Amino acid sequence: MTTDVSRRAALCAALSATSSWSWAAAAGAVSPTWPTQPLKIMVGFPGGSSPDLVARALAEPLSRALGQPVVIDNRAGAAGNIAAQAVAQATDQHTIGLMINGNLTIAKLLNPKTGYNPVTDLKPISLIATAPLVLAAPISQKGTPQEVLQAARLAGNRWNYGSPGMGTVSHIGMELLKARARIDPVHIPYPGNPQVITAMLSGDLQLALLPPGLAAAQIRAGKLRAIGITSAGRSTLVPDVPSLAEIGVPNFELEIWDAVAAPASMPQPIAARLSMLIGEIVRTPDMRAKLFQQGWQVVGSTAEGLALRMKNDTATLGGVITARGIKVE
Repeated sequence: MTTDVSRRAALCAALSATSSWSWAAAAGAVSPTWPTQPLKIMVGFPGGSSPDLVARALAEPLSRALGQPVVIDNRAGAAGNIAAQAVAQATDQHTIGLMINGNLTIAKLLNPKTGYNPVTDLKPISLIATAPLVLAAPISQKGTPQEVLQAARLAGNRWNYGSPGMGTVSHIGMELLKARARIDPVHIPYPGNPQVITAMLSGDLQLALLPPGLAAAQIRAGKLRAIGITSAGRSTLVPDVPSLAEIGVPNFELEIWDAVAAPASMPQPIAARLSMLIGEIVRTPDMRAKLFQQGWQVVGSTAEGLALRMKNDTATLGGVITARGIKVE
């Protein structure tokens, strides 16, 4: 009996040692002192844009958790794909990106010449938050929401709509709305939503799908009006805005989201640490409140949760791209 117990004890000790060695070996690719320099979060849109505001809200608590500065690097252009490509090509183990749906799903579908592949060149870290979009119009556009849509039908291609770039969800969503609501405004892309709002205020645009946080401020100020929201029912983010279904466009559901991704080359132990930290940070009451004020509903998913969302949205948005013949040259 004593011999059997001794053997079992020895076996457990050996297994424990092997397990500890395996974990250490897996983590051994990463210096225990990481991060050894400031962490860079790349954002593909200008300062003041929705992704930029989310990145800046995340930067301070993430800096405290890592013990290193977190720097925001705005590289606007190509609907965020310039920054996403820079992240994909980064090799310093200290660069990640705050990206929108399109950068992580349909970039390559829209333009095969895009310099990175979201599936093979980027590593999911965490889905930060989601939100429906607000269909907005200038305050000068009078009438009920239904009458605004009817005015758009009568105007045909004499109306314009803006988006923060070709291939963004605001762009693809409006193309889907054109088919569902039988309207035909012409697309004008801008570097970011702040520029879209400026164009609406100056009378250059008649419609746009805007993030709730940016739209609500202009609506409260009496500068823009909300026509409808792209959720199944009313949203707690903008509870006074009717769903598109309420104003005659049924079964129209669309969300934007912000997520963090890293280069595919980033060692898994670093990526796992970032995923855990970022998920925990965004789920804190303080960050929930901050992001809600910005017009977001917090998720703070695992890397696997983001990967699944990327897969599902690639299929959904890809279907719209194919049906509408959308291409980015």
